Amino acid sequence: MLNLLYPAARAILFRLDAERAHHFSMAGLRAIENLGILQALTTEPESKPISFAGLTFPNPVGLAAGLDKEANTIDALGLLGFGHIEVGTLTPKPQDGNESPRLFRLPQHNALINRMGFNNPGIDQGLANTRSASSFNGIVGINIGKNKVTPNEQANEDYAIAFEKAYPWSDYITANFSSPNTPGLRDLQSEDSAGKLLETLKKLQGKLHKETGRYVPFALKVAPDLDAKQIDGLSKVFRDGGLDFLIATNTTLDRATVEGHPNAKEAGGLSGAPLTDHATKVIARFNAGLGKDVPIIGAGGIFSAEDALAKKAAGASLVQIYTGFVYKGPALIHDIIRAW
Repeated sequence: MLNLLYPAARAILFRLDAERAHHFSMAGLRAIENLGILQALTTEPESKPISFAGLTFPNPVGLAAGLDKEANTIDALGLLGFGHIEVGTLTPKPQDGNESPRLFRLPQHNALINRMGFNNPGIDQGLANTRSASSFNGIVGINIGKNKVTPNEQANEDYAIAFEKAYPWSDYITANFSSPNTPGLRDLQSEDSAGKLLETLKKLQGKLHKETGRYVPFALKVAPDLDAKQIDGLSKVFRDGGLDFLIATNTTLDRATVEGHPNAKEAGGLSGAPLTDHATKVIARFNAGLGKDVPIIGAGGIFSAEDALAKKAAGASLVQIYTGFVYKGPALIHDIIRAW
């Protein structure tokens, strides 16, 4: 039923400012879930469990980080059929993010541009919200980042703080060092910086595993704006450093595919259909370098089951959606699961 209602709801939401529509949608989902209405409108997806990074995912479709930034809508989103939900990005301290407007639609291109800037309530409040989720039976990932005011020289300290706090409450953790909306963050994707971050978090993971007896895998999330040499170099770093898995890709700074659109010159990361083919190629290149040592979650421009299967063919074991979900709604989740 919800699949039938979504096109009409989207038509209304797309009349609102993009960020206002986002907040309205999330609040609306929570409200109708609390009233029991959402449960009546949704159907449980087909079970297609996948073993990945030591975890069992109920199906291959996840929600990418960035939609549930506050980690307060997990149960409602879970009812839509996601096998895993990644919340955040959460930083050690709360931050407001960049000035508005900071989220823009490009409907002619099935795309979004955002320069949100890790707006979030901070890791402590985000985890408190996560703990309040009670009905979602899928996998919950915590996406962590550094605060804007923290210089890159101290970035690993921020990631370590957030990692240690998230460890008891997450099924997996993702270190986001590829957002284009925190100045200098993508500089951490150099082989040297990535290796040091990976080493820091692996040591902390080992310590926490020993103390708790529980192993929480973690990923790094990379940008699509890497050339072949960078991908090959990072693949070696990830393999040698024992990364549990990779998420590829984040948003792009490239505007060639949307040139001429009124919003094309807005600063920020471009997501959606313009990224589809390129993200798939990046996944394939990483897969060639990583092999079976470091599995991949594929993301970037998934608007159909065919798009998801292309990511699978390129080497992704699971997929995540965001912009495609905004444009296509919950039906996209079920379409991918059935085709997988």
